Amino acid sequence: MAYHETRFAHDDRRKVLWRTLCHSYFQRLVAPSDAVLELGSGYGDFINHIQCARKIAVDQWAGAVDYLGPDVQAEISSIVDLGAIADRSIDFVFASNVFEHLRQAEFATCLVEVKRVLRPRGTLNILQPNYRFCCNEYFDDYTHVAIYSDRSLCDFLRVNGLRVVECKPRFLPLTIKSRLPVWPALIRAYLASPIKPLAKQMFVRAEVDCNTWPE
Repeated sequence: MAYHETRFAHDDRRKVLWRTLCHSYFQRLVAPSDAVLELGSGYGDFINHIQCARKIAVDQWAGAVDYLGPDVQAEISSIVDLGAIADRSIDFVFASNVFEHLRQAEFATCLVEVKRVLRPRGTLNILQPNYRFCCNEYFDDYTHVAIYSDRSLCDFLRVNGLRVVECKPRFLPLTIKSRLPVWPALIRAYLASPIKPLAKQMFVRAEVDCNTWPE
C-alpha cells in the first residue's frame, strides 16, 4: 500500500480543519490580489480554501490533481524544482508538513527556488512538527528524514538567506488523530487562545533578506 493509503489517508475532517484555519487565520495574511503557491499540496486542503487571485499547487504525487479545485494550477513535480514558475511572480508560499521529509541539501535547494519566485515582500509560510514538543512520536512517520525545532528551523532559514518575521513554537496539535475534536468553533477558540494544549506544530514566516536577493 502507498503512503497516501496508510499514513496519510484521505480524511474529510481535514477539510473542516483547513477551511476553518484558512478563514479564521491564514486569510488575513493573503490579499485578494495575491498569487499563492503551495509546496507539497497533498489533498489540496489549504490551496482549495484560501482566497486569492492565482493559485498554484506543486506536489510530486500524481494523485494530487484529483483533489484540486478548478481554479488551482497543478504542477506535478518535486518541490526542489519550481522551473514552471516565473521569477518574482509569487506573493505567498505555503508549506505544511513538508520539509521534515527532505534532506537538508534538498531543503536548501528548495529555498533557492522559493527566493527566486517570491516577489519583494513576499513570504514563505511554514507549518510543521516542532521536534522540541513531539520527539516521542516524530518518527512514527517513517518518511521523516530531517529534524527541526522552532530554533533550528529559524536558524536554517537565516543561513539560507531569509529573514524570519514570525515564529510561533506552539501553533497546532500534531495531527487530527489527537484527542481534540475537529469542530470549527473549537478550532477558532484554539487559535485565539494563548494556551495551546497538545500543540506540537510550529508556524514560521520568513521573507527574503534583501541583502541576499538573487540576481
